[in-house]
Amino acid sequence: MSIIEENIRVRFAPSPTGEPHLGAMRTALFNWLFAKHHNGKFILRIEDTDQTRKQEGSLENILKGLEWMGLDWDEGPQKGGDFGPYTQSERKHFYYKAAKSLLDSGHAYLCDRTPEELKMMREKQIKDGKPPGYDGYSRNRNIEDLEKSRKEGRPIVTRLKVPKNGNREFKDTIRGTISFDLSTIDDFIILKADGMPTYHLANVVDDHLMQISHVLRGEEWISSTPKHILLYEFLGFTPPTYVHLSLLLGKDKTKLSKRHGATSILEYKSSGFFPDALNNYLTLLGWYPGGNQEILSKNEIIKKFNLNGLNDSPAIFDQEKLKWMNGVYMRQSSTEFLTEIFHEELEKILPDTVKRPLNKGLLTKIVPLVRDRLKTTNDLIEYVDFFFLVPTQTDQTIIQKGVTKEETIIILEKTLLILKNPEINQNFVTENIENHLRDLIGTFELKPRQSLGTIRSAVTGKDIAPPLFDTLSILGFEECIKRIENSLEILNNQK
Repeated sequence: MSIIEENIRVRFAPSPTGEPHLGAMRTALFNWLFAKHHNGKFILRIEDTDQTRKQEGSLENILKGLEWMGLDWDEGPQKGGDFGPYTQSERKHFYYKAAKSLLDSGHAYLCDRTPEELKMMREKQIKDGKPPGYDGYSRNRNIEDLEKSRKEGRPIVTRLKVPKNGNREFKDTIRGTISFDLSTIDDFIILKADGMPTYHLANVVDDHLMQISHVLRGEEWISSTPKHILLYEFLGFTPPTYVHLSLLLGKDKTKLSKRHGATSILEYKSSGFFPDALNNYLTLLGWYPGGNQEILSKNEIIKKFNLNGLNDSPAIFDQEKLKWMNGVYMRQSSTEFLTEIFHEELEKILPDTVKRPLNKGLLTKIVPLVRDRLKTTNDLIEYVDFFFLVPTQTDQTIIQKGVTKEETIIILEKTLLILKNPEINQNFVTENIENHLRDLIGTFELKPRQSLGTIRSAVTGKDIAPPLFDTLSILGFEECIKRIENSLEILNNQK
């Protein structure tokens, strides 16, 4: 049976123990793409069995991150489904049943070693030059001893009885067949003393009951897979197809961290990135679509996505490459779309002193002037704030490099005369303004960029701004005159 004909069911199973970071969300993205490509199901499952590490607000942020990226789930929290509940803390009865089955079949046993005793055991092993690990103390003890310990209040856990010799192997779609020596795996805990399952048991039971066909997860889970294979075997379940995704590293080839840029998906949202640009970039970290095309729409990626394109080499995350790609998405976006995005951003950023609601008609004129200069929407304020706020000026912000104060005053005075000419002020449009001001600029013994820069700084208060003549036209005749006169007053008062 070809993979296209299979009932594809994949899952993303985050733990609510922190922010939705890039590596986890790339895993979610690959699972989502695989499901969409095969018209399968993408399931969201919350693995909250480690209650001690649970963080307030983490689950909400995970959901917000998925929603922002457009990774809609078919089953899970807020959606429901035929295999719920989709939060592990609500599924304990399934894990108890599995643990009891393993105990009854002799594939698991109870253990009453305390954390303090286990710590002493490991310290002695290290001192003796042995690898630390559980020593099998309770492996063959009778049940009466353990029941006595339970009555005495000692913590009782359930451990899997791992065969002491032999191998277990599994086939990874990316890496091929991987084999593990069972003598290197100790009898790991499957049910904790508080009654909650460990990741290993809950993961296997849930994947089986939810009929997960493929497990796409990070390669850091490869070492845990033989434990899962044993559980599948002892429980009589059929394992899913395993796909262990490559590591995500920074440019210096170390684990991705804050020094490489933001690591939380929500930080990228607040930093002005487009979700489609981030999805596009993350997709290319560990997957090759074929050809040299880098800019791919979500639909194009879904159409092309297949497991054969995945590789096992670490993927290098480059913040600057992401910014470049985000800039491409901006340039390809329509004026109408960017106007809505920019309007939303500026409403949040501009001070309350700016009249609300902001003029969308004005923004529609501004967007074509700045879209090619931006990499993120957070860059926007630097280029457009002066359209809404009168710049705070000093002689230092007005006078250009290589231009004297006297030359600056002459340029601005002559600019005022030109702009007040009825031929301009009654037809204050880009082409007309440019024609007259360029004639003026030619009369100065300065480089054109110095003269034009003087006018720009007087009106905008910036060294870099959108094209000057368009800017003057958008600001309008009265506002331009007011700002140039204000700059002249500052310069004259400094004499």
